[in-house]
Amino acid sequence: MDGSDYYIPAAALAVALVFKLPGMVRDWRDPLLRSVCALLLLGASTFFFAAPPTIAAVNSITGVPNISGPLVYCILSAFSASCLVLLVNWRGGPPEETRHTSRRLVAGYGVVVVLLVVLFALGSAPEERLRDLDTHYASTPYIREMIVLYLVAHSVAAVGMTVLCWRWSTQVSGWLRGGLSAIVVGSLFNLGYGVTKFAAVFARWAGVDWDGLSSVVAPPLASAGALLSAVGFVLPLVGQRLADHWHAWTAYRQLGTLWHELRSTTPAGTPTVRISPLSPVELRVTQRESDIHDGLLQLDPYFDRELRAAACEEALAGGAGPREAQAVGDAAMVAAALRARADDPEGEIVSSAQTYTSRAAEGPRDLVRMSLALRQSPVVAAARTRAARSESGTT
Repeated sequence: MDGSDYYIPAAALAVALVFKLPGMVRDWRDPLLRSVCALLLLGASTFFFAAPPTIAAVNSITGVPNISGPLVYCILSAFSASCLVLLVNWRGGPPEETRHTSRRLVAGYGVVVVLLVVLFALGSAPEERLRDLDTHYASTPYIREMIVLYLVAHSVAAVGMTVLCWRWSTQVSGWLRGGLSAIVVGSLFNLGYGVTKFAAVFARWAGVDWDGLSSVVAPPLASAGALLSAVGFVLPLVGQRLADHWHAWTAYRQLGTLWHELRSTTPAGTPTVRISPLSPVELRVTQRESDIHDGLLQLDPYFDRELRAAACEEALAGGAGPREAQAVGDAAMVAAALRARADDPEGEIVSSAQTYTSRAAEGPRDLVRMSLALRQSPVVAAARTRAARSESGTT
């Protein structure tokens, strides 16, 4: 693997981190958000500092041969800890227990980081090795222990992530299950990285040259594992947000029919609130629902509850469910009321206290289903036609 094989995934994780930073600034007390940002930062750092050009540059700048070895091992250990901490915060539970578990993980891997630095300082690695440090110094005192320690810490995290995420994925669905599945696959790649590294080191101890496993096979496994794990953690958060936006836009569009129909009931000169084209879709939905409720309030004196009940029964007889039938009944009542309101330009019909009381007793209406029924339901179309004929006959 050349430098680009490391720098491209590092850049991808850095871009993801940039998109998460504004939320981190707004809500820095959120432990889940902090854990996500830490994972993205450490993941990008792992790829960046593990690239052979960066290894050579760090060794040259510091003047210490192979100083990049413990640096990368420390960052990789911190990345493993961040994965476990994020998983703990992601799964949730009692806050005190979650904080206690997170602190234990951070403390445990913090000890590993300190030991890695101490072992490197005690050992001797004078010959710079950009790609095969693990196998070249596999039998060197203290350096050998440093290599085994970081591989054990990394493999333990990979096994723990695999088991926990697999068990959790069998209990959930949707975006969360997809993210957990990606983490499981990524953890298996990370475990494969540890296995190949261990195999190459053990082979050196046995006097066999399996260095290719460490320098050629293991790095792509680590890259794939880190990327898949990061994607798995971010996917449910981003996917759920995209799904929420999609549902909000769908609701906004589906409310359009009812909103356009009720605009005619707004009295002339009524001030309207203008929303910026860049406003969040949730705010647009809220305004559209508010406009609809105002329109329904204006139509209330013209509502025919008996027509609503008849339309509801007709929809039920046609095979509609209770909620859909109720929405059809409401939509039919609105369609007839719109016709009655149009034939009363002077507004001679006045609402009574009894009318408003009966409306409040009906409870909340499903505006989206009402809007769809107003556009699609044959029961509503028939009620609209009957209302038009009735008004024509009266005239």
